[in-house]
Amino acid sequence: MATAEKTPRFTHPAARGTCPFAPPPAYGQARQEEPVSRVSLWDGSTSWLVTRHEDIKAVLADARFSSDSTRPGFPFISAGARQLNTGRPTIVRMDEPEHSHFRRMLTGEFMIKKVEALRPEVQRIADELLDRMTDGRSGADLVREFALPLPSLVICLLLGVPYQDHDFFQECSRVLLRRDSTAEEVTAAQTKLVDYLIELTEAKRARPDDGILSRLVERGELSTEEIGGMGRLLLIAGHETTANMTALSVLALLRNPDQLDHLREHPESVPGAVEELLRYLTIVHSGVTRVATEDVDLGGVRIAAGEGVICMVNTANRDEREFPDGDELDLTRDARRHLAFGFGSHQCLGQPLARLELQVALTTVLRRLPELRLAVPFEEIRFRGEMLVYGVHELPVAW
Repeated sequence: MATAEKTPRFTHPAARGTCPFAPPPAYGQARQEEPVSRVSLWDGSTSWLVTRHEDIKAVLADARFSSDSTRPGFPFISAGARQLNTGRPTIVRMDEPEHSHFRRMLTGEFMIKKVEALRPEVQRIADELLDRMTDGRSGADLVREFALPLPSLVICLLLGVPYQDHDFFQECSRVLLRRDSTAEEVTAAQTKLVDYLIELTEAKRARPDDGILSRLVERGELSTEEIGGMGRLLLIAGHETTANMTALSVLALLRNPDQLDHLREHPESVPGAVEELLRYLTIVHSGVTRVATEDVDLGGVRIAAGEGVICMVNTANRDEREFPDGDELDLTRDARRHLAFGFGSHQCLGQPLARLELQVALTTVLRRLPELRLAVPFEEIRFRGEMLVYGVHELPVAW
């Protein structure tokens, strides 16, 4: 078993190239030349960068790679990210058996059949948002008026969180998900958001409703603080990821008019197109992090116990061995093997809901805005490279 060079060839995060939809070129180079390679981080520490599809699947399915961010050697991409993942750890940062114990409490809420029953309500919300957006107007910011409020309204409905508080929790989310947030800023935002959810949870003990928070209270297995922590995870993940994926997908389609035309001509292909867009765009662009708990051989390299691993799923999702011509957007491709939702026991719990929301959002936008186009030059679009979840800050469109 070979031992890779200790001096890092790459840094993380790396700079993006000329195509804002593509992962940084350095990671593609790593996948071709040294798929398990040393990488230097912001604080001078080093980790392992994993870039091939098969290797990342192996890591995410192997219990010897821990999700516990309190373990020595766990890699963090910034001071804020370190505080976010250690200050109040969630189920994302738990190993077995704790992970399965807490995850089982939520699994039933996101079963495919239960989520599919929400489709009429999600469709109603999407139509109402577009009614308001298009009323007497010929242009708008698609992020602010559609892509962000759609999943925010849905997750608030599911959790039992008042949507009128969305400005507050979205501002907290922005702080928590910025790569350059300080540990102090993250601590303050986490405290405010969890305190808000704890207070809301306490109110539900007296006045229960049909939301997830109330059902967690009724189970009687969790403290108010634990429910508040779960609520924080679901609230942030439930709107940030789908909102950014929606806007970025629309932009990618506008930049690939042949693919847009295909989707308009074949609306029945939207579910498959969503999978290809998830693969092609992969908004979790900072990597999925683990730490080895014992020596593990991976991709011809020995990773020692206590060494961190960063799995670049965005680069793996363009691995030509798994997806020929992976740098091309092809809505006819079978992209279901993508890793945009992760893999293994920690695979995204809310993926059925995300798929449903994306399907409804894209179908509704394409049907109701046949003349949709960018309202500004593409070069003026501001991409969210500084955030843990990739996307665009605004998407000015006209119709």
